[in-house]
Amino acid sequence: MPEFDAVFAFDVRGVISQIIGYGAALLSLIAVIHCAVQKPEAFNAVGTLSKGTWLGLLVVSLVLALLFGGYGRLNLFALVAIAAALVYLLDVRTGIKDIGGSTY
Repeated sequence: MPEFDAVFAFDVRGVISQIIGYGAALLSLIAVIHCAVQKPEAFNAVGTLSKGTWLGLLVVSLVLALLFGGYGRLNLFALVAIAAALVYLLDVRTGIKDIGGSTY
């Protein structure tokens, strides 16, 4: 029976890794779409990085999450993608929303 438990544990770990990877990709995709539809002047008004810089960071994190997010022991790329998307969504997006710079 111990062999079955080990196999089950690896299966569960693999499913959780895939969920984290796909979640990171989805979160990054939402951040990329939001960033792409904003006006460049809104980023200057908030006092953050430029729109191009944010868009580049978010696209790179999206690609890394899609390519490597569901594999590996620590999901390092998925965690980096989650961090970049959350910083954008929780800091920059709310700043743009507060100044009324949102396009929707």
